[in-house]
Amino acid sequence: MRLDGRRESSNVDDRRGLSGGAKAGIGGGLGVIVIALLTWIMGGNPLSVIQQSGGLSSLQTEQTSSNHEFTEQEQELAKFSKQILASTEDVWTEVFKQMGKTYQPPKMVLYTNSVQTSCGEGNASVGPFYCSADQSLYIDLSFFMSMKQQLGADGDFAYAYVIAHEVGHHVEYLLGTLNKAHSQMQRVSQTQANKISVRLELLADFYAGIWGHYENKMFGSLEDGDIEEAINCAQVIGDNYLQEKARGYSQPESFTHGTSAQRMKWLKLGLTTGDMSKGNTFSLSDSQL
Repeated sequence: MRLDGRRESSNVDDRRGLSGGAKAGIGGGLGVIVIALLTWIMGGNPLSVIQQSGGLSSLQTEQTSSNHEFTEQEQELAKFSKQILASTEDVWTEVFKQMGKTYQPPKMVLYTNSVQTSCGEGNASVGPFYCSADQSLYIDLSFFMSMKQQLGADGDFAYAYVIAHEVGHHVEYLLGTLNKAHSQMQRVSQTQANKISVRLELLADFYAGIWGHYENKMFGSLEDGDIEEAINCAQVIGDNYLQEKARGYSQPESFTHGTSAQRMKWLKLGLTTGDMSKGNTFSLSDSQL
């Protein structure tokens, strides 16, 4: 991506260098990267993951300053993330204006290891997430390196897709879709709740594609290979791919983000059309997704 000279968002709370000391630990037997990539599919709310792992109500965090010195790579990733967030602000402000609405941008919180949120205790092991209670997306930048090293999902547009996907959940929140879906999920079986989650996640992928479409239209920033980076990322974070990588088989009834094919489909649909009216994941049958 061509981002030279682009502005950085000021809607950023950089908490890197603060160490969170949790008085009650978050359990779990999987390695951090597998947990991160599997639980990233929880989308807008890490609450259920954390509760299942050790009990959110007992967690209390004390954050203290540390003398952590950031590497050049970490600083470059932080700058890049702020530039992508700024781009989402520009794009969604215009898209919402076209819909006769006013866009209210989210805050992005950069943190290391653990962080306190209005949704409870957040941990790097749950990967990037969006908390609608404080309208903020939370990212431990080490996740990008894990994507590269563990899944081969590399490249600036792949990383941008991760951020744009979480912003997509914020768009869902602003449009009322997120709260409505979460309310429905609380009234149905786990299997049905998973199907609703898939629709939310595919819609966030579609919105990430919408952002990419207008980002390139407004700034001409995409270079050869960029779209392929994002599509590859969508493929390797599909539920079937991650489950098969983690344990050798997949369980479709447990899918909460969608298959690789579905994620690639909805990301590409947003990228190629830029048409908000095509984001109809909640009006299609399971087979049509």
